[in-house]
Amino acid sequence: MFTGIVETIGTIEYVREGSKSAVLSVAAPDIMDDVKIGDSIAVNGVCLTATTVSKRGFTADVMPETLRRSNLGMLKKGSPVNLERALPANGRFGGHIVSGHIDGTGRISFFKREDNAIWVTVDTEPHLLKYIVEKGSIAIDGVSLTVAYVDSKCFKVSLIPHTSDVTIITKKKVGDTVNLENDIVGKYVEKLLGYDLSRDVNNRTRENSFDKTHDRNSDLTMNTLFENGFL
Repeated sequence: MFTGIVETIGTIEYVREGSKSAVLSVAAPDIMDDVKIGDSIAVNGVCLTATTVSKRGFTADVMPETLRRSNLGMLKKGSPVNLERALPANGRFGGHIVSGHIDGTGRISFFKREDNAIWVTVDTEPHLLKYIVEKGSIAIDGVSLTVAYVDSKCFKVSLIPHTSDVTIITKKKVGDTVNLENDIVGKYVEKLLGYDLSRDVNNRTRENSFDKTHDRNSDLTMNTLFENGFL
């Protein structure tokens, strides 16, 4: 698990392309002091497993599904990438819950400076926008950010100078693709509200599977969530 607080900007040393997959070599000397083979590292928000490590950096395999869902397939030698190691049990939870499992991509359509902040507008698809809410959280290329505006076509975030300095977001340009991970809470709520017990693949009865006081066919509705302050 990650928090969306980027630790450093790494550099792609090479991309070895397979027929549908790839191997990335990432130079990241600032974070390699305790990285071991098998550790998880978020690269532009994508959870990858370190397959070789050195004091200078690491390599990771990227499977076809990851290339389809993310912008990792656009990386080349010299590309900068946001990096975050997995959250340690005794670490500070500075951002929000980020799994490193990308939901899809968006496209930067506009930058605008406002005093010390930079507004970034990202266009994306309706199936991603439905999980994005004003003042909610979104991970853009692995960076935990607060949504300041959302409509049916795009959303906007505002970056403080520190975020601009330590991540690659403002180093991008209009038209560039960014990885997006929606807040996981919204996805779980949608799943629970739409769950159909009659289609349980194990075809188990409620009496055999659960105590009646824990009925999965509960009265959880949108009104219940609203009345209890969740919406």
